[in-house]
Amino acid sequence: MNFRVRAATKEDCKDISRMIMELAVYEQMPDQVEISHKELERDGFCQNPFFQCLVAEVSEEQKSKEGFTVVGYALYFYTYSTWRGRSVYLEDLYVMPEFRGNGIGKGLLCKVAEVGKKEECVRLQLSVLDWNTPSRDFYAAKGAQDLTVSEGWHFIRFDGQNLDNLANEAPKD
Repeated sequence: MNFRVRAATKEDCKDISRMIMELAVYEQMPDQVEISHKELERDGFCQNPFFQCLVAEVSEEQKSKEGFTVVGYALYFYTYSTWRGRSVYLEDLYVMPEFRGNGIGKGLLCKVAEVGKKEECVRLQLSVLDWNTPSRDFYAAKGAQDLTVSEGWHFIRFDGQNLDNLANEAPKD
């Protein structure tokens, strides 16, 4: 199957938003999605973007049953390790089910790695749900290490009222 991976544009945000919801349904968390294409446009295509995104696109002749030509995406951003330096974090990697098995996911992942290397990143990090064996196997086959097993790291989050409470306890200027 012929496809190309390119940098997302503001015009791709509706397709990206659609696929974010498809991924959330797959991950059994559709009620967790609170953003739309408008937030993606605002946050990814401003002077200091919060994220970068690549999309996978097929030709009109190969479009999806629903008529989509943008069939996958990889959304990532840069982080910093105080031990190792520049890093890239892959928030989402998604390919529509009917297009899986054609190298699109690998193409997106490899392109994120290439972009990270050009920016002198020393590692690519991501998280995968424990039950998502196909994705865990995919990343392991490419050489990824499961740090939960090897180093015992836990992924911690503050959000909602807990984030508000924490922010309200910040020392005053």
